[in-house]
Amino acid sequence: MLKWLFVTLVKWILPVLRPIILASFRVKVKGMAHMNVTEKTVLMPNHVSLLDAVILGLILPQEVAFVVNTKIANRLAWLLIFRAHIAVDPLNPYSVRTMLKTVQSGKPLVVFPEGRITTTGGMMKIYAGIGYIALKSQALIVPVAINGLEYSKLSYLRGKLQQRWFPAVSIAFGEAFQVSIREDIPKRLQKERATDTIRSRMQDHLLHSRLKPELNLFNELLLAAKHHHPSFVVCEDIVSDTSLTYRKLLLTTYTMADRLKGELTNQKRAAVLLPNAAAHVVTLFAMFRLGVTPAILNYSAGNQTMLEACETAMVRTLITSKAFIEKAGLNEFIQSASRTYTIIYLEDIKESLTWKNKLTGTIHYLKKAKGPVGENKNEVVLFTSGSESKPKGVVLTHRNVYANIQQSRTVIAFNSTDIVLGAMPMFHSFGLTAGTMLPMLSGMKVVLYPNPLHYKVIPELVYDRNITILFGTSTFLAAYARTAHPYDFAHSLKYVVAGAEKLKEDVRQIWVDKFGIRILEGYGTTETSPVVSLNTPMHAKKGTVGRLLPGMQARIEAVDGIQHGGHLLVKGPNVMKGYLIHGKGFVPCPEWYSCGDVVQIDDQGFITIQARLQSFAKIGGEKISLPHLEELAAAAMTHQTICAAISVPDARKGERVIMYHNDPDAHIQSVREFMKQQGQPSIYIPSELRYMQKLPLLGSGKVDYVTIKRLAMQDELELKGAN
Repeated sequence: MLKWLFVTLVKWILPVLRPIILASFRVKVKGMAHMNVTEKTVLMPNHVSLLDAVILGLILPQEVAFVVNTKIANRLAWLLIFRAHIAVDPLNPYSVRTMLKTVQSGKPLVVFPEGRITTTGGMMKIYAGIGYIALKSQALIVPVAINGLEYSKLSYLRGKLQQRWFPAVSIAFGEAFQVSIREDIPKRLQKERATDTIRSRMQDHLLHSRLKPELNLFNELLLAAKHHHPSFVVCEDIVSDTSLTYRKLLLTTYTMADRLKGELTNQKRAAVLLPNAAAHVVTLFAMFRLGVTPAILNYSAGNQTMLEACETAMVRTLITSKAFIEKAGLNEFIQSASRTYTIIYLEDIKESLTWKNKLTGTIHYLKKAKGPVGENKNEVVLFTSGSESKPKGVVLTHRNVYANIQQSRTVIAFNSTDIVLGAMPMFHSFGLTAGTMLPMLSGMKVVLYPNPLHYKVIPELVYDRNITILFGTSTFLAAYARTAHPYDFAHSLKYVVAGAEKLKEDVRQIWVDKFGIRILEGYGTTETSPVVSLNTPMHAKKGTVGRLLPGMQARIEAVDGIQHGGHLLVKGPNVMKGYLIHGKGFVPCPEWYSCGDVVQIDDQGFITIQARLQSFAKIGGEKISLPHLEELAAAAMTHQTICAAISVPDARKGERVIMYHNDPDAHIQSVREFMKQQGQPSIYIPSELRYMQKLPLLGSGKVDYVTIKRLAMQDELELKGAN
């Protein structure tokens, strides 16, 4: 009798409570049209809190049943009588059969494939039984993305995220799909691949549920401050001994933006020449707030290259620092640049701030004034060498950078307890996106340091500041390993991610042997913001650069002379808007971006880099145009000279360049002197010249780089054998 009264009372109250609960969490629902409960259907949401099933139960039709752990079913029996459900014991292998029978009977089912609530902030592993159910039932699988409930008081992320009672929640239903049956492979392997397919589709859908059509990274900083609390220390500058909370960062940014507004009136872009420092971060966000595109100069590229980069970006103003110019020895460049461009020094900006600037900045902070969103207003320009002799500007939209951050979030778990060392320079997309924007927009602290070449300092910083995430090139990581005490890295590091150049096997091994740390190797380009693929703690394969990030698609094109694999082309939300070409202006990126590398992709989706196409080399992590080097070398020789630059592995710098040529009178010393006179950086100078009376050519008349590469590698093997 009491049970009947209780049920009757709650059934009467529930219709009243439903809109109140949904309104309290400001629940937004998208894509319910993708769900068809008249067919065999399994809904698969990510699992972020104890409230997941409650919110889903309030928006799903009554005929949809929930799979519930038997312990939870016993504990919440009074609540579950209002919702169709089946109780299963996850440790009992027969529970999968129970779920399968329910699906095959035509009953729509909600299954949390992770089997548990996340304790990391990212997706947990997907159980193999889920793949078995999808294969045997041939049901429609509907991925469901839950965002926001991870911030609730009933998540398992206490101390890792800023929790609140009623966070805003979005529920997005994805397009239904079926897992196809393949009779040509064993059933066990089929089940594994089915599970992997479900994981991949869930991650893709989770990514797309977080993306926005247009955005401004400054506005995303405002959201990050709201989610992770204004008093959270998000940035620490080692050199200036400066710490910035979200509140202080925003106040400083608003004030600086108001001061810079007059200086940058009617300017689409402005050059930025600064090291990794808090002032650089404030400058970037101030420009984002104003809708002005920063063109970040590579101060290691040489004076002439920086001047040409300013020409390519068509800037009128350059923002820098007197102290940095003095320390970096860039006075000659500034003297040259000042003849053409207006130079703004941050020291002068700071000294000239008025009470009006500060008052306006404070008012804007209190109002949470947003930056502009629109065509050509939300971009950043980085520079890379191309087949042309002049630097190319890579135009990345704020959405490109934000997408790459969200792609990383779906495959690697990190939260507010993590601390990132930002030593990779921001003129490099690795340093800008992964080393700076990712932590600041995700509620992690970033510790900024201006020089990754300080091999003895970096390990001490990791140890002293309890760094948990470290990014670097193979060259840098090798040097850190040589100088570090075993406990420097073993003490706190959780993730070490290598990119920008191939990770050498001896570097991988010393990190395992000396520190007990597995380096996660990834792959990317400036044009992809930068990460294309990544090994993760959950899915890693030695010798590869991991799997494509969610939201990315790949295509392989055949390459003459390459039997296995081919040229990699990709597309996705992180692929650049296009190039700025010197003297030509903006050139949009085609649908498929050519990565310039020859790769193989195995049946599990892991990518192996076989070789780079002839266009580029990476020396110490820097991308160098080989055709540009050929032009410079040919200019130092006779007019009839044909040069072919080939990169080969180098134990110290990752790669070195060998210049093949047909000039019998050429000498390496004369080429070096010529390049120095031209103001070219030392990494542009080939390590040696190799004379060939007749360079091999293809039928088209072009140089046969594949043959030359093979000859170069044979010579390298012979030299090693001789030594």
